[in-house]
Amino acid sequence: MKLVSWNVNGVRAALGKGLLDWMHGADADVIFLQEVKALPGDVQGVAWPSGYGLHWNAAQKKGYSGTALFTRTQPLSVRSGIGSPEHDAEGRAITAEFDAFWFVGVYVPNAQDGLARIGFRQAWDRAFLDYVCELEKTKPVVFCGDLNVAHEEIDLARPKENVGNPGFSDEERAGFRDYLDAGFIDTFRHFESGGGHYTWWSYRAGARPRNIGWRIDYFMVSRALAPQLKRAWIEPGVMGSDHCPVGLELELA
Repeated sequence: MKLVSWNVNGVRAALGKGLLDWMHGADADVIFLQEVKALPGDVQGVAWPSGYGLHWNAAQKKGYSGTALFTRTQPLSVRSGIGSPEHDAEGRAITAEFDAFWFVGVYVPNAQDGLARIGFRQAWDRAFLDYVCELEKTKPVVFCGDLNVAHEEIDLARPKENVGNPGFSDEERAGFRDYLDAGFIDTFRHFESGGGHYTWWSYRAGARPRNIGWRIDYFMVSRALAPQLKRAWIEPGVMGSDHCPVGLELELA
């Protein structure tokens, strides 16, 4: 089963930059998009790839956040949010139940400049971990998306200059470690231990051509799915956003 995730930083802009071509070429069973910044009615008439069911979770604030999920196999159930009224107005999560696992697509809040929103972010991290751990009581969990944190120094090009900055603060990194401590696997690191692999680059100062980036987009899985991990990858050559897509393939019986 092939799953892909991409923070498109505005679905309408991405549609003009090759999004549909990428979706067709991905040939994935599950496609999860983040930061769509649109309501379903804003993209009426788009010729999405055939054969997919579409599930949309828009933020209440127009033009902000939002997520969309495309699935080839009809899920057993689909729900929006994580059951936290404090957080669910921003359209940040979609959960789909499949026979073998729960899929949770997520767009984690940014702590913002000066860590202005770090309290909200820490509350989100706790609520989200509780949510996926509760799901895991019934079957394994796959969660993916823009987690807005580089976990270790190897996950960004300039760690020393960014200590304490949004995405590399002690608080956010501790929140990520909580996922690992709970038994979830960072699938990319399961296959790749080397540096220089990033998923987000600033638009400033030619960061992307020089590969001065951050790895903040992930596929995480329950430990029970470790034997089914076939490959995990990053697609840095795919343009159209300041993020690039990431993917995971599972060998399911």
